[in-house]
Amino acid sequence: MSSQSGGYYLPEPSRWPIVGSIGIFLMAFGAVLTMNSVSGGWYVLLAGAAVIIYMMFGWFGTVIGESESGKYNKQVDVSFRWGMSWFIFSEVMFFACFFGALFYMRILSVPWLDDAETGTLLWNGFTAGWPVSGPGITEQFTPMGAWGLPAINTALLLSSGVTITVAHHALKSNNRAVLNWFMFFTIALGAAFLYLQAVEYSHAYHELNLTLESGAYGATFYMLTGFHGFHVTVGTLMLIVIWVRCLKGHFKPEHHFGFEGVAWYWHFVDVVWLGLFIFVYWL
Repeated sequence: MSSQSGGYYLPEPSRWPIVGSIGIFLMAFGAVLTMNSVSGGWYVLLAGAAVIIYMMFGWFGTVIGESESGKYNKQVDVSFRWGMSWFIFSEVMFFACFFGALFYMRILSVPWLDDAETGTLLWNGFTAGWPVSGPGITEQFTPMGAWGLPAINTALLLSSGVTITVAHHALKSNNRAVLNWFMFFTIALGAAFLYLQAVEYSHAYHELNLTLESGAYGATFYMLTGFHGFHVTVGTLMLIVIWVRCLKGHFKPEHHFGFEGVAWYWHFVDVVWLGLFIFVYWL
């Protein structure tokens, strides 16, 4: 149904939700296998990631084709905005669970256990301080500091929030050259963040002895920063797709929700990282 008809748009049946579900299942299953040191877990995890990337490019391509062919009207635009809003809200709740677990451990449960008799019941040598490890963990680890790579990564993500905002204003004023350049800068900043996070993880594992097995601190550190890194990876892929569309001349100053939706997501990623930097690295 064309956008000029003013009717309700009904998309054709799609295989992409099923493909995405398979990819998510493989990634989750592979992550469980990997964390339990099961042989082949990494291959399952990587297979799931490949399926997710395939699904993203395929689904994006389908929606792009429908949009460029003029099938979408105002009703579709509003539904996209509501859909993206609820999706980002679900992501906020996802990270709120992990931040809540961190708050519970640091502010509530660990101080509650600050009792000589209770500590003896847990394990010998227990001290109610943060970072806390766990029973049977004898190897010492060093917590990750805030004023090294994490501070640089914070500057990178904050800068990327500025560059994508400049690109958005350029799109609304139909300045295609500025739009294309600042989208490139945003992608470069996101890629630099991911590279430095990989360097940080290598430093943590090999020099600080900070691993997933490092008790409560290690588990919360890698769960929060790891899931955020995954979201940055997804966001960077989305930015690349949008940048290629910009280079092809897609989007109009008055009609460009595909761009806006990715910008919303990227700003969400920035805000989550600020929370991580403050509560995981700094405090």
